[in-house]
Amino acid sequence: MSDQQGSNDLPAEDTSFLHNLLEPLQSLDWINLGWFAGVVFALAVLFAAGLKVPARLAFASRIASATLVAVAAVAVTILANVALFRHDAHLDLTREKAFTPSAEAREVVRRLSERIEVVYFYQKQNQAARALGAMLRQLERLNGNFRVQLIDADQNPALASSQGVRTYNSAVLRLDERRVEVITTDDREIALGVLRLLRTREVVICFASGHGEYDIDNFEFHTHFEGAHNHSHDASGTGVVLMEQHGLGRLRRAIEKLGLVARKVSFATGQPIPDDCAAMVEANPRTRYSPGETDVLRRYLERGGSAMFLIEPDYALDESIAALLASAGIAARDGVIVDPTEHYFTDEQMIAVSRYGSHPATRGLALSFYPGARPLEALPVPGVKVTPLAASSADSYVIANRLGDRTKAKSGPRASQIIAIAAEGRLQGSAAAAFRLIVAGDADFASNSFFPYLANSDAVLAGIAWLTREERAPAMKPPVEVLPTVSLTGEQMRGIFLVTVLLIPGLIAFAGSAMWWWRR
Repeated sequence: MSDQQGSNDLPAEDTSFLHNLLEPLQSLDWINLGWFAGVVFALAVLFAAGLKVPARLAFASRIASATLVAVAAVAVTILANVALFRHDAHLDLTREKAFTPSAEAREVVRRLSERIEVVYFYQKQNQAARALGAMLRQLERLNGNFRVQLIDADQNPALASSQGVRTYNSAVLRLDERRVEVITTDDREIALGVLRLLRTREVVICFASGHGEYDIDNFEFHTHFEGAHNHSHDASGTGVVLMEQHGLGRLRRAIEKLGLVARKVSFATGQPIPDDCAAMVEANPRTRYSPGETDVLRRYLERGGSAMFLIEPDYALDESIAALLASAGIAARDGVIVDPTEHYFTDEQMIAVSRYGSHPATRGLALSFYPGARPLEALPVPGVKVTPLAASSADSYVIANRLGDRTKAKSGPRASQIIAIAAEGRLQGSAAAAFRLIVAGDADFASNSFFPYLANSDAVLAGIAWLTREERAPAMKPPVEVLPTVSLTGEQMRGIFLVTVLLIPGLIAFAGSAMWWWRR
């Protein structure tokens, strides 16, 4: 029976406000806070009882009464300290939760079912290292299987040397005979080390090569102009000679921090895709596939393989690849999506997406953007479940190319356009294992230029986790080396302009005019 979704409309579920409202309450340790309140109440009762002790008693009675009160006070104080020590509560009143482990790290530790020992050799003078030590103590209280030992490397150089540690702020994680060393002052890096330690199989992500795809060895993140000192991210770079195209080096570094293995594969010779490829990524091919290469991809999917196709709008799909995608319930249409309502910054071709389809690969995603995307379509195919993942707003339309005439297109139909689709099932005529496939009408959002920003990295990594069938594992986002930014959509920028440039000055002018008129 066919299980598919052909509509371009995505669910409009938006629970971000409620989540932001309840998240501080959910992060509180209510049990330990209850113990703290109980101890404070007991001490208050003891103080009130001391005030009620009668002062006018016989000498012996006063001695006995004072002794009894003193013993009771000491006993209650000792018990209170023991209770607070065993049920320590942590309160972080900073807005950024600077002294609290990340939600991802807490989730990883809570799920531990095996004993992991962490020995952190920190530098006492490093404030960030001391803060991480305090966070590790907090994580230790979440699960008895997470044991932490903090050691000052300067005071115990011999112990550090015996553990093979040569660098300050190194954490040695052990699980039975397995060992992982992490050099960091970030609790998320510790959680990533735990995930690598728990991984019992090698998960290989294969990146296709041989058709001019984005290279995982390339860490360039700007479109450099030949003979010029500037750079660009938009379509103005298509008319000049490029020194070096964007790469996927940042994506490769992120998946390696997750404990995955990145490998380049080429199937131009007709060799099958290796069986150990948990997922195959085809990012921005530039040359056409031959029918033999498409057959290699088909056989890989027929035996239960997973693949991610990132196809730019200017790439002309050959008939064999189009037929393969159609058999999986996906069609890639021509043109470029323009969204006047939901776009990133001032470029209407940079589609901003804040609402997603209901799918494991989109769970918890925030705002992401796609700099130049082609429209996709979900096709009804028996035995294949097709789910739109991301789409533009209902005011969007399609133009012929990135430099096309937009005035003609604006008079055409406007509708929400699908940008990314997930498909799962069995290819037509195949009785083998079920494949998993994600197709996006844009490849730049995963490139070095745009991967670290907003939720782009989350979208790519969540898709890879679903393809490798690890969507139920704890979700971890590796730290990406990028400066903190405030990113706004076009609609948000217009709202800020109206409020700060028109509304507020207008109200001030109106108030001043009213006051002048009243004083006349």
